[in-house]
Amino acid sequence: MTPMEKAIAQFTLEDGSSVLVEVDEPEGSAIQPVASVSTGKLVYQAQVSLEQALDRVKPVASTVLNKLRSGMTTPADEIEVTFGLKLSAEAGAIISSVGGEVTFEVKLKWNQSQTAGKSA
Repeated sequence: MTPMEKAIAQFTLEDGSSVLVEVDEPEGSAIQPVASVSTGKLVYQAQVSLEQALDRVKPVASTVLNKLRSGMTTPADEIEVTFGLKLSAEAGAIISSVGGEVTFEVKLKWNQSQTAGKSA
């Protein structure tokens, strides 16, 4: 598998400003470049705003957290979930993979003094 060529996508922000993001070159896409920049790369207009792209990830994060919180006999005091996001001019934000697999890193923490007090 050869590395994908990189392109620049412009994501609009809710306040009307925009941000340029390096993305994989859209393949066979209906997205057309909207301009060129001083770097010599084409700029593609993202199909959604940055906020809309991130909104698509919220249900995944909520589901993971809700499943980790529910059903535990001793709920954790802290839950940390880490995963990678990749921006795409066509799809917005997607959960990225490393080596063909999507990985969620989960850390659960219990405060020892509170845990000890619950068992007494």
